[in-house]
Amino acid sequence: RRPCSSLLKCLLRSENSPDQTMVRYSKDEDASVPHSKSRGSHLRVHFKHCREIAHHLKGMDATKAVKFCQDVKDFKDIVPFTKYTGGIGRKAMAKKYKTAGNTGRWPVKAAGVVKDLVSNAIANAESKGMDVEKLYISHAQCNRAPPGRRRTYRAHGRIGKYASQPAHIEFILSEKSEGVEKAEEDEGRGKKITRKAAAKKRFVKVGGGSN
Repeated sequence: RRPCSSLLKCLLRSENSPDQTMVRYSKDEDASVPHSKSRGSHLRVHFKHCREIAHHLKGMDATKAVKFCQDVKDFKDIVPFTKYTGGIGRKAMAKKYKTAGNTGRWPVKAAGVVKDLVSNAIANAESKGMDVEKLYISHAQCNRAPPGRRRTYRAHGRIGKYASQPAHIEFILSEKSEGVEKAEEDEGRGKKITRKAAAKKRFVKVGGGSN
């Protein structure tokens, strides 16, 4: 079996490769807005691991996502599991993400594949002249691929299935828009007052006199 890196190079769909075939993404981005894409099909990594990693990376800065995947490979950080939690033990490292049950794992192989995909999307963005420091993962999706069917031999002449659960993964990176500063409000406008205070302002004092 070929190693994971060579398999990923064969299946990686780079949008700037000259001999690429058109692939469909689940999300259609506006062509007028700068963005970059990266996609891998039939990747021999566990679908459930990839789904949890993609769910955690969505909305994260691109450079931060690459560092997170490397930290997971080095067992310095953990992937919190939020959906596929059956049989996932609790880990003290997962407390910082405040997931239910503090469940998490270190899927080394899946983290390496996701890291290569995000790095490929960053390289595509650089070729388009986009600012790498402003890139963030605007879209991350993982779908279940057709299982690889094999067999294993059991006792008494029986045969059991031995299936793998590969995945399709896709990422879209976009640039963060610069925020607009909030205008200074006048003292008289935009200040909320109670109904009782408003009634006092409407009250007109009649008459006078000295006490």
